Amino acid sequence: MIVVVPVDPPRAGLVLSSLVDRTPLTDAEAVTLYEASVSDVCRAVDASGGDLLVNYRDETTLPEAFADGDAEAEIRTLVADALGDLETPDDDGPHGNERVRFERQVGSTHSARIGNTVTHLLEREDASSVGVLEPTAALVGRTQIDGAAMSLRRHDVVLGPAADGRVYFAGFGEPIDFTDAYAGPELPTLATRAEKAGLGIGFAPMHPTIATPAGLRSTLGLLEARRVAGTPGAVATAAVVDELGLTIGDDGSLERA
Repeated sequence: MIVVVPVDPPRAGLVLSSLVDRTPLTDAEAVTLYEASVSDVCRAVDASGGDLLVNYRDETTLPEAFADGDAEAEIRTLVADALGDLETPDDDGPHGNERVRFERQVGSTHSARIGNTVTHLLEREDASSVGVLEPTAALVGRTQIDGAAMSLRRHDVVLGPAADGRVYFAGFGEPIDFTDAYAGPELPTLATRAEKAGLGIGFAPMHPTIATPAGLRSTLGLLEARRVAGTPGAVATAAVVDELGLTIGDDGSLERA
C-alpha cells in the first residue's frame, strides 16, 4: 500500500488554526505541535509495510497569505529530521532509492487534491492500494497501518473514523468520485460514494487526531494512559505536550499544567 500523508508547510496561522481559536495554544505552539505529529505519523508509516508518499502543498495551492517561501524544502527538512536518511540502498524500484517520495499536491480544493493523488496512483501507476493518512493522527502506529492494508485486500475502500464524522485514514483499491468529498464530514460522504460505485466498504478502528479540540483531548488522554501502562507512543508529540504543559481539566477543557 502506498500511504499518502498530505502535509502543509508548518507555518503559523496555517496549521491547526482551529486549536489556536479554541484552546490555550498560540500560533507558534500550534506549529510545534503540528510538526511533532507529522514526525510521529511519518515514523509510523516508515516502520510499517507501506510506502510513504508525502503529498505537500506549495505556492500553487496555498492561500496567498502563506504562499511565500520554499514549502517543499521546509517539509523535506521536517521529514528528514524525523526519519534521518531519506534514501535506501535499494535502487531497483520505479522511483530509484527513495525511502520517501515527495509529490506536490494538484487541485483547487482539498477534495480535488486528495482525489487527484489517489486516482493518479491507482490508474496511472497501477498501485494495488492507496491509503490517505492524516498528518494529525499522531498516535497511529505501524499495527494500525498494516491492519488497514490487510483490510484493503478484502474491501475496496477502508475508512478509519475520527471524531465528528471525520476520518484519519481512507484507503482505496478503486477510485471513487472525490468531488467535494472532503468538504464536510468525510466519513459518511466517502462511504456513500463508495456504495454508489458498487464498492465493498470496511472500517479501521476509530482513532483521534489533534486537528480539533475534542481530538486533542482524546489524544492527551491516550498519551497519559499509555504512559501509565508503560506502552508509550507518539514520542515527538508526547514531548511537545509535556513541554507545553497541556492537560485535561476536571471539566474536560484543555488547560496548562
